[in-house]
Amino acid sequence: MSDLVQDWLDFWNGELGLADKIVHEDFVWHVAPLTGGPSQDHAGRDGLVEWVRDGHRNMPGLRFTVEVGPISQEPFHVVRWLAEAGTISFHGTDILRVESGRIAEYWLNADGLWAAQQLGIMPRQG
Repeated sequence: MSDLVQDWLDFWNGELGLADKIVHEDFVWHVAPLTGGPSQDHAGRDGLVEWVRDGHRNMPGLRFTVEVGPISQEPFHVVRWLAEAGTISFHGTDILRVESGRIAEYWLNADGLWAAQQLGIMPRQG
């Protein structure tokens, strides 16, 4: 695994101080809302740091492990991951675009609805 992708994993595992090193100052990220609809675009490193911090607050013990990848075709890196926090687990895929050695753009595809259902935020179907 490349140093950048390892640092990305460490960042998601709570080492928030890595953000300045690995996330480009003009960072943009794209994520689909839990309740459905088109992807929402966000800008800024600080917003990402706060989002990751909130994830750790809401799911104590949250840990990410890489299951597949990274699959790389410059400037893109793709990683399939598993997130676990106690009895809660869900999967996702990150697509990262690297510019000048830092992550400039990020697309998240995750089982967010499944995570929200396990947390009791959204009702389970069936």
